[in-house]
Amino acid sequence: MIQPHTTNPIRYVAEDGEPIQALPERFTPELLRSLHHDMLRAREFDRKLITLLRQGRTTFYAQSSGMEATQVGLARSLRAGHDWVWPYYRDHTLALSMGMSMYDLLSQCLGTNSDSCRGRQMPHHFASAALKFVSISSSIASQVPPAAGSAMAQKYLGTDEITVCTFGDGATSEGDWHAGMNMAGAAKAPCLFVCENNQWAISTGVQQQTASSSIHIKAQAYGMPGYYVDGNDIVAVMEVCAHAAAAVRAGEGPALVECLTYRVGSHSNADADAEKQYRTRDEVAAWLARDPIVRVEKLLEHLGHPVSSEERSEMIAQTHREVDQQVLRAEATGQPDWRIMFEDVYADLPSHLREQAATLRAEQARAEPEGVRA
Repeated sequence: MIQPHTTNPIRYVAEDGEPIQALPERFTPELLRSLHHDMLRAREFDRKLITLLRQGRTTFYAQSSGMEATQVGLARSLRAGHDWVWPYYRDHTLALSMGMSMYDLLSQCLGTNSDSCRGRQMPHHFASAALKFVSISSSIASQVPPAAGSAMAQKYLGTDEITVCTFGDGATSEGDWHAGMNMAGAAKAPCLFVCENNQWAISTGVQQQTASSSIHIKAQAYGMPGYYVDGNDIVAVMEVCAHAAAAVRAGEGPALVECLTYRVGSHSNADADAEKQYRTRDEVAAWLARDPIVRVEKLLEHLGHPVSSEERSEMIAQTHREVDQQVLRAEATGQPDWRIMFEDVYADLPSHLREQAATLRAEQARAEPEGVRA
């Protein structure tokens, strides 16, 4: 029985791959291999995107390396395309695992004509209408109040949908987080809040953000259960998130799940943590030794179904090929031009905007011969 408000994180698998408690029946070797595939694919996607950054083909990226069990486990606990997701900016592993195509994700990262946001969003702020995966915002915790609002609407309309809202530990220090949590709790709205506690809000550690012993304990103040789970144990993440989501879907009100994990990479490409030294290399090394992907591999080995080095190498190579192919495919669509400034807002463009578009079009036409002569 999964209990809320535990002192220690809920775990099923130790770091050496040994089960701590009996694995639920659904965790067959086949399922574990599928989870391992999704986690390794996300890890290699991270590595390839860093290369794209260095090549100048995109301008911003936030890695999820080290957090794969949390995001893949959550994805497998939801009803993709049915439940609404209000994510935060490190959730590309969640999106990929829910079924977002790599082509769509890369199109947004590159800002090409194939980008559903049409190059208007900040790179790595992807969205998917088909998956009900709402566009990401860099404003910390700004997704929490509207997520509570959409859950309130779901309750009012009597749907069987739920809303899922993810955020990092840093978001829990924001006023928007309190407002959204309080609103959802008071309304008994069907919202599952998931804190991906990777322990660093850029250069501020979680101990400097709160006097609470954990994040999940704060759920009590909002009248909802709080669950504490080892975010590097994918079995535990799936079990806890599925349990909490089922309770939310059954009309029991909102819930908060805290997944204790770690960001092994920098906050983003704008943060050189190795140079700023806000955390020690020993700390990073200690968490690297708790790699969630390696834990699944050790579990499979314990169960007698090991992932061979050849299989692992082929999965990595396949992901690299997939990224390379989809980058070229997206880039082939070209970049949006000035015309998109006047599109997608009004069904009938107001007269003053029509005049501005005509003026700009005329200026572009006059400038073109000069550019050709130059």
